Amino acid sequence: MAQAVSECATPAVFSYAGRVASPKAQPLPVRVGGFGGVDGLIHYIRQHSISHVIDATHPFAAQMSWNAYHACQQTGVELCALSRAPWRAQSGDTWQHVPDVEGAVAALDGAPRRVMLALGKLNVPAFAAQPQHHYVLRLVDDPDVKPPLPHNSIVLDRGPFDVAADKALFEAHQIDVIVCKNAGGVGARAKLAAARELGLPVIMIDRPELPPRAEVATAEAALSWVQGQKS
Repeated sequence: MAQAVSECATPAVFSYAGRVASPKAQPLPVRVGGFGGVDGLIHYIRQHSISHVIDATHPFAAQMSWNAYHACQQTGVELCALSRAPWRAQSGDTWQHVPDVEGAVAALDGAPRRVMLALGKLNVPAFAAQPQHHYVLRLVDDPDVKPPLPHNSIVLDRGPFDVAADKALFEAHQIDVIVCKNAGGVGARAKLAAARELGLPVIMIDRPELPPRAEVATAEAALSWVQGQKS
C-alpha cells in the first residue's frame, strides 16, 4: 500500500502501532505509536488536514479500527479498509474454531502437549492459565520480559514464511497443536499448509467484530477508492 501511494505521488503518512523494535522502512513519511484513542486521532486528523484514512491494520486490531471509524465519523473524513480475506479450511484441515483468545486457552485444557503459539507476544500471558504445556513462541523481537509460561521456547523470525520451513520447524519442536488467529493473507498462510501436510490440528481464533466501512482487497483498489472520493 505504501509503495503504491508513493508511486502516484499522493501526500500520505504511514502510521505504525510501534509493536516491534525495528519496523520495516517505508517509502512514505512514518509516524510510530498510538494516537491517544478517538479524541487523539480526531486531533491528528484535524491538525494535519487528513482527507482520507485507509485502515490497513491487522484484522485483530479491532480497537484501532473502531477508533478510526468513530474519528472519521466525527470529522467527516472518508474511511476505507484494506482487508485481507480470511482463511478458509480446506480438505485435510483439522480446525477447531474459537471466538477469542480466551476460547483458545480453554481449548487447550487437558494433558500436556507441545503447542505452537503463532499469534504474537501480546496474547502470550493468557496461556499461563494452561501451564502444563510446552509452548513454542514465534516472535519478531526477543521479548524484554520473560514469558510467564513455565515451559517455553522462543523462535525469532519475521514473515513471510514458507511451507517447507514451517514443516521443519514443527517437526524440530515436535509440535502437537497450533494456535493462531485468522489473519488471512499470504504472509503467514504457510503454517496452515504445513499443519495440513503433517496432520496437525489447528485451534483457529475467529476474527472480532469490526466496524461497517468501505472495504477493498488490494492496494490498487484502495487507490481507486481515494481517487473516486476526490472526484
